[in-house]
Amino acid sequence: MKSYLMFKNQDFDSNQALPDHYEDLVKDLSLDVLLKTMAAEDEFIYEISKTALLISLVDADAIRFRQEILQDCIKNPKIVRSIYRIAQLAKENKKRRWMGIFSRNPSGVLSSAVQLMLMFAELLEKLKTIADDSAHAFESEGFNQFFTMIKDELSDAYLAAMDDHLNQLSFKSGVWISAKLGKGNQGEAYNLRRPKKKYRNFIKNVFYKLSVKVTSSSFMVDPRDQAGNRALSELKDRGLNQVANALAQSAEHIDSFFVNLRTELAFYVGCLNLYERLQTLNCPVTVPKLYEPHEKKHQFRGLREICLALTMDGEVVGNDVDGDGRGLFIISGANQGGKSTFLRSIGLAQLMMQSGMFVAAEAFSTNLCEGVYTHFKRQEDETMKSGKLDEELSRMSGIVDVIAPHAIILFNESFSATNEREGSEIARQILTALLDQDIKMFFVTHMYELANSFNHHHRDDTLLLQAERKEDGTRTFKLVEGKPLRTSFAEDVFHEVFDNDQP
Repeated sequence: MKSYLMFKNQDFDSNQALPDHYEDLVKDLSLDVLLKTMAAEDEFIYEISKTALLISLVDADAIRFRQEILQDCIKNPKIVRSIYRIAQLAKENKKRRWMGIFSRNPSGVLSSAVQLMLMFAELLEKLKTIADDSAHAFESEGFNQFFTMIKDELSDAYLAAMDDHLNQLSFKSGVWISAKLGKGNQGEAYNLRRPKKKYRNFIKNVFYKLSVKVTSSSFMVDPRDQAGNRALSELKDRGLNQVANALAQSAEHIDSFFVNLRTELAFYVGCLNLYERLQTLNCPVTVPKLYEPHEKKHQFRGLREICLALTMDGEVVGNDVDGDGRGLFIISGANQGGKSTFLRSIGLAQLMMQSGMFVAAEAFSTNLCEGVYTHFKRQEDETMKSGKLDEELSRMSGIVDVIAPHAIILFNESFSATNEREGSEIARQILTALLDQDIKMFFVTHMYELANSFNHHHRDDTLLLQAERKEDGTRTFKLVEGKPLRTSFAEDVFHEVFDNDQP
């Protein structure tokens, strides 16, 4: 039994290693805000969502597979959460009932396995009921495959046979074991046998005994005979050993199914939690349109910075950009005009899209990327053994060592730790080299010389954006196409802070 709700034909590995730069992504994109909303105080959902977001898919079909499943989840949230709760109960109940790992004898293993299987059988029954009653409400390939598997493998006959076997393994009529004498009159070929049938009708019992023609003898062991009882227990364990191992393996198989089901549904339940929270904030969501990595696509309408919306607990300004065919986006303009916010919205949308999620926009389309990287300026660190520029270049070198063509890098005020001329030249050379390697970049900067150098050459692969500022100094927090300006209007911020502080 396999759930296959994250991939068409393979399990989701929740223990796979995260990218080496994942801590930078979490910090620079405020990803923790998003993950906590998805988790809704469920640590397991937090960890699974974190893995799914940070390990980006680059297969468009695999992403669409998840997108379709998520749409089913949004249409049927109660049913999906009911299935997730069943998988949770399997884990919680196992802790209380599975004591077989502490047993050294087959009797203990078998007893624990029977208890565990009885619990699993009850949960499988509930799962089958959901499949019978609700499968018609789901349209995605993933859920159709899942419900078909449940119906095929958990037929009424199968569940009845499971119940019958578990009832027999409770040994209400005692344990029946056969054996034969081997060399040296040692017992061998110990096998568990079905107990004799017992009928309530006396005549039927008589005819049954005559028909099977079984001869047997019996003996009693004194309760005070410790050696005799120990020998009898050892004989019993020999007969139960094979059955105990088989049932324990069956229990582990079903347990593995519930573990995978819980793991894979945790991601979708996290998406549901986020979706429902965004609905209360009137934040739009859309299913993004995907393009292959080699296609230079990046177009969106009303893109929001989702973590800002969650932090502010309200609506935020969206941005519109048509960047198809562009590989470099240079963002300049007024201080506190929304440039860094825009940058984070780009990174968050890319990660969410490539995990199979919706994005916070009215419309969104872009090409897949071979990894998302960030290079944000860092605060001065007293423990640093070298200057800030050396630290920035060192981090850049680390990115260059691992980055692949068709990846995306988000730069925020990078290489500004030196004078503008030197910083602009360093940045220009790095950006030009990366463009030649088909790496998409968004670069937020206050360095006029850098932005103007790309404006001066009129490159078709570059789009210049600036944070909009009205004549009275008001920030709209929108990005518009425009040539770079020599000023970032820091004076506006000064007056806004200090003029309003006058008595």
